[in-house]
Amino acid sequence: MFSLLSLSSVCPILCRSELQYEPGRGSHSEEEDEGRDLENTLSRVSSGPPYTVFSPGMKRWIVGMNTIAAFISPITANIYFPAIPTISRDLGVGVDQINLTLTTYMILQALAPTLFGDFGDIAGRRPAFMIAFVIYLGANIGLALQRNYAALLVLRMLQSGGSSGTIALVYAVVADIAPSHERGKWMGIVGSGITVGPAVGPGGLLNAYLGWSWIFWFLIILTVVWLTPYILAVPETARKVVGNGSIPPQGWNMTLIDYLRFRNQAVTRPAALKKQKIPIPNPLNTLKVLRYKNMAMILFYNATLFIGFSTVTATLATQFQQIYGYDELTLGLLYLPIGGSTTIASIGGGFVADWNFRRIAKKLGVRIDRKRGNDMATFPVEKARIQLILPLIFIGAGAIIGYGWALERQASVAVPLVLSFFIGLCVTWPFQIMNLLIVDSYPGAPATATAANNLVRCLSGAAATASIEPIIRAIGRGWAFTILALLFTLPSPVLWVIVKRGPKWRQERIREIMEAEKAKAEASDEPTMPTESNEPKEG
Repeated sequence: MFSLLSLSSVCPILCRSELQYEPGRGSHSEEEDEGRDLENTLSRVSSGPPYTVFSPGMKRWIVGMNTIAAFISPITANIYFPAIPTISRDLGVGVDQINLTLTTYMILQALAPTLFGDFGDIAGRRPAFMIAFVIYLGANIGLALQRNYAALLVLRMLQSGGSSGTIALVYAVVADIAPSHERGKWMGIVGSGITVGPAVGPGGLLNAYLGWSWIFWFLIILTVVWLTPYILAVPETARKVVGNGSIPPQGWNMTLIDYLRFRNQAVTRPAALKKQKIPIPNPLNTLKVLRYKNMAMILFYNATLFIGFSTVTATLATQFQQIYGYDELTLGLLYLPIGGSTTIASIGGGFVADWNFRRIAKKLGVRIDRKRGNDMATFPVEKARIQLILPLIFIGAGAIIGYGWALERQASVAVPLVLSFFIGLCVTWPFQIMNLLIVDSYPGAPATATAANNLVRCLSGAAATASIEPIIRAIGRGWAFTILALLFTLPSPVLWVIVKRGPKWRQERIREIMEAEKAKAEASDEPTMPTESNEPKEG
């Protein structure tokens, strides 16, 4: 029997430590060494020393296609906003009822990644993507043809189920191919796909000139244009399926590029991967993420940031129409400031996060291994990610409060639009950095962790969008948005707790995982070899 005890002693020989301390920079306790060994076992690729075998060009191609996939889910929600008044009039229902389709959309946006995330971590990213987009495509065809409120409500839920399932997958793909020291950059680019939706979604144009059904025909065309090259040329990256990219995927999961790569190579798949079966997704694996103190704190605080941002975008069209009387085309253009600033925040925040990671590593005397990536067991990743976002949180809160009172006083339209730019910049930036920390903190199953993030934030966002219009009518725009700003400023001290206690809690979780793997290995008659991100199923 080949237990994990023997693996932990072999692994440092096969794969050198990712975090390398310069000579003379200090010593470390036995507990720290043990923590690094434990993380090493979880964060190594048994098929070879590099973190990934994908070339820089291929990584850019994979990230580019994932950025478009990430773009599709939020554009599906945001492209709909400028048409809300028109759809309400055409279907003969109130705006509150149309807003209910936003609420149900966000409920499915929360639940779908719990299925696709777990499925994608085990079966692979490609099959999960393809199933999600087939569902999405069918829902859009139905939405383009329907003229009934009940059908709209149901099909929007199905549409959300397909598009939202991809959100957990796109961040997981980045974790598959990018080590921690450069992950911020790639996650920022992928995150820009999520945040650029409000800036470029042509919902106002389509609704004004072709009718709101063409919103869904546009999404159908976009999906087909993306899905065709994805099926043909975007390789599998899930580390439990292809390791660091050097192990060929199953034949049915190969792209044309995979076939050309592996046709002349005699590659033996590990026994564990040969026997791999397509799993039935278990959404309970997502809930298990919340068992860990650091993950629960990160997820719930991130949800408060999302509530602040999502309520502004969900109500922007209706509020500006009521106050300023704009038509559908103009309402669509009003999303440009907030959409543009969220894109700047996502991409810029990613590069700044990588810079701060390198800065702290240098300060600690840590030499970054750019080939194999970094051992995160004792590195203060929480500090590296959170340190720079605290001022932005308070600026963003001030922008939301000012935005609400500008609408309340019916100020010049330039005032709330400028403030919406700062909301996008200063609320989205911390939100994206927290998304990065979620992946850093749960390397064994990044899609599952991202799914947990979606579950918490989208259920919270659904409740907020369902109640914001009645709250505005009850207490006014100024006080309503003031309350929203306080939702994420009052609990902000939890970030200090995460920075101080997070590393210890992360090491405790790693030990728990290693003990579970050891018990499984001892109970099995077959050898168990660790792979990158091979975090065990729990419970």
